[in-house]
Amino acid sequence: MELRSDFRDIATEILDGALWVTINRPEVRNAFREETLDEIKEALEWTAYDPRIACAVITGAGDKAFSAGGDFHAMMRLNRHNAHHWNDRMLGVAMTIRGLPIPVIAMVNGWCMGGGHELALWCDLVIASENAVFGQTGAKVGACPTVGATQYIPRMIGERLAREMIFLCRTFTAEEAVQVGLANKVVAPDQLRDATREWCQRIRGFSSQTLRATKKSLNHESDELYASWQQGMELLASIWGTDEALEGMSAFLEKRAPDFDRFRQRSKEEVDAYLEQRGVARQ
Repeated sequence: MELRSDFRDIATEILDGALWVTINRPEVRNAFREETLDEIKEALEWTAYDPRIACAVITGAGDKAFSAGGDFHAMMRLNRHNAHHWNDRMLGVAMTIRGLPIPVIAMVNGWCMGGGHELALWCDLVIASENAVFGQTGAKVGACPTVGATQYIPRMIGERLAREMIFLCRTFTAEEAVQVGLANKVVAPDQLRDATREWCQRIRGFSSQTLRATKKSLNHESDELYASWQQGMELLASIWGTDEALEGMSAFLEKRAPDFDRFRQRSKEEVDAYLEQRGVARQ
């Protein structure tokens, strides 16, 4: 069975026994839409038909971004009723990466943000160029990073730093990412591809059955977080299509600061009305 060559949103290459999957949407900083997620999953699943593939690499086209996360034009169409179409795709890609019997490497150049950072979290290894930036932006744009970020970041860098990263939208340079445990290695941008190929060649020289067995064993404890993934999907479904989510994404696209205070004020007015109905004195 041949890997098809007519993907729209990704480019694929077989090189030195490794499958390279490149998100090919540089015009939107490699943000992914539904088709992108479907194609990534299909390409990775194809490796089951060629046991000669020793590992997979996921990266983004160009030098500006690994992935900026979900495409807002796609996410702004979501609501509580159709959310599963998006959420299930995200979960499907994540579980495909974790379930592959081969190591999956995220090769990060430039921005690695939001859902794009979650994509890197799903991978087994992360190698980054010096211009890489890692971060979670959900609080800025009205999204909810519950498809890997809330599950894995605390395990990797600790609870306090994870909460700072998510609540304060703290970003990490490539050097900082290596120091705290979000990445394995940082190299100069012009050395990134060669350094990644070196990793692939080393993996190719190892026992495939050992890699398969040890990946399953390494994943054992974190696989027990699957219930949290399911809960996260429901939480995320309740966020899509809300006024706050649409405001956050619209503000980003319009290159302005979001106005979330108006939602706090609206909530205050609703609480006041509730208390007044109950005859409770307000301060």
